[in-house]
Amino acid sequence: MKLPPWLQQAIQARLDEVSARIEHDPVLSRVREEKDEAFEGLFAGKDIEQTPEYAEWESRLIISRGVENERLYMQGLRDGIQLTVSLLGVSMPEEIDTKA
Repeated sequence: MKLPPWLQQAIQARLDEVSARIEHDPVLSRVREEKDEAFEGLFAGKDIEQTPEYAEWESRLIISRGVENERLYMQGLRDGIQLTVSLLGVSMPEEIDTKA
């Protein structure tokens, strides 16, 4: 099933809005700063993958991505529920009118 262009545009606009909001989220900003600080510590050692700094950076990267993905997932879930409720709210009166 292909979505109508207006719906595709609405979904893309919402995705852009949510992505921008998440990009400026204070918790995610703090997590990214910690990740970046840990990454900077990588270049002090010669065998990067064997250093504790690499493990620290890798850990912070995983946490950062996890927080970002969690926020995107939860916002998508809220948007999906809101869309479903809106669609059901619009279609339900029509069903009642048709049966009457």
